[in-house]
Amino acid sequence: MTMAQKIKILLIKKGMNVSQLAEKIGTSQPNLSKKMSRDNFSEKDLEEIAKTLDVKYEGFFFLEDGDRI
Repeated sequence: MTMAQKIKILLIKKGMNVSQLAEKIGTSQPNLSKKMSRDNFSEKDLEEIAKTLDVKYEGFFFLEDGDRI
């Protein structure tokens, strides 16, 4: 599942649409839609989206030995 798909699910669960999210994170709806269509988000974008949607976001790499980076 792509990050854009996950965000769409969150929006449904939060009763919001892309335009509302864009406004709350201080960007335009076309800009956010482009990021979603390209699935191109910075770590900062994802943290801001999580904060806005009042959810926890953790970006990690998990190694086979259980370590995470």
